[in-house]
Amino acid sequence: MRIAYFRVSTGEQSVESQRHAMGDAFDKEFLDEGVSGGVMAAERPGFAALLANVRSGDTVHVYAVDRLGRDALDVQGTVRRLVKANVTVDVRGIGPIAGPIGELVLAVLAQIADMEKARIKDRCDSGRAAARASLAATGRTQHGKVSLGRPQAADAAAVVAWRRHHGASIKATAVKFGTSEATVKRYCAAAGGEMVEAA
Repeated sequence: MRIAYFRVSTGEQSVESQRHAMGDAFDKEFLDEGVSGGVMAAERPGFAALLANVRSGDTVHVYAVDRLGRDALDVQGTVRRLVKANVTVDVRGIGPIAGPIGELVLAVLAQIADMEKARIKDRCDSGRAAARASLAATGRTQHGKVSLGRPQAADAAAVVAWRRHHGASIKATAVKFGTSEATVKRYCAAAGGEMVEAA
């Protein structure tokens, strides 16, 4: 049986580009959408289902090694587990992984994926450090934001003041400011533990 495995890291991404590149001549498909490659393969819902369904003689097709994961040891362990169960792993552009040469190629590629994960973390850490330094020096980050993290959904003081003035419910306040009820509750609680009814 020919089995395809697709994975994308965020909910905004789609597996369609992987599916298009690999074609559609598969008997079964398993996918993980919005699941980081840092999550161990066996802990991802789609890949766990694949492991439960794959049988001796099957071939598992993946778009790239990093779709299996970004942890070198996990990728190698996953592939070895499949190969030991007499399942072929076929990586697009590389081909079937089998025997000592295939294991060597996989080990090198998995290490590259692991290094890329470390580089992504380094870039994120550097970006946060630069943002903190810029914020301390100028009151704005290097991208012009006035704080780190996501911007506030609305001005907290304005939300609380409007709600007090109008005696409005959480729901009505959320509608007025175009934010969630949870945000209004959080703002009100921070402003002095006001009653935060859900209505």
